[in-house]
Amino acid sequence: MKPKRSDQLREAIEEKIAVGTYAPGKRLDEAELLKSFRVSRTPLREALIQLASMGLIEIRPRRGAFVAQIDPQRLCEMFELMAELEAMCGRLAARRLTPEDRTRLLAAHQACKTAAEAGDPDSYYYANERFHHTIYVASHNSYLAEQASQLHRKLRVYRRLQLRVRNRIDNSFIEHDNVVSALLAGDGELTARRLREHLLVQGERFGDLIASLSMLAA
Repeated sequence: MKPKRSDQLREAIEEKIAVGTYAPGKRLDEAELLKSFRVSRTPLREALIQLASMGLIEIRPRRGAFVAQIDPQRLCEMFELMAELEAMCGRLAARRLTPEDRTRLLAAHQACKTAAEAGDPDSYYYANERFHHTIYVASHNSYLAEQASQLHRKLRVYRRLQLRVRNRIDNSFIEHDNVVSALLAGDGELTARRLREHLLVQGERFGDLIASLSMLAA
């Protein structure tokens, strides 16, 4: 299905937030957005509502929409929870993987490989999103998959930002490869551990993320 215009707009604005074009605290002037994207007010307002629900912007009464100020501590807490949710999905998926799940997983993994080899962060971002959602579905726990998907959505722009750190795409794909090996072997605990390590923002990765957020705010 062709994406709705509001969804396309949300993606475009989200990307501008991710790369710093729309910096934290910036007011998103509606007239400027209408002119820039050549759209009507209805899809624009729908896109802004979506972004607000994701926590990427704040809509203030009588003042308009502003790019949300980023709190690194809260962001790291969200990644910590995301790591645990994905670990749970992976543990269940390793036990419940069907032939159809296996086919979808390998296809998503191949798409990540193609994007990584091309050095295309945007293509890798979408392939990466598909890869993780495939694992959520393969858990065969719909409520868990819904919760993981909801938090994943809130973290989309920051996961996208992470991929712009030098060597992160290559390292991410290596981590995916390790996750796939554990999943196909049916090792739930190993899958959970590898997914947790893949998602946790700590050590050098914490420093990289904070540096990226600082550049956005500058």
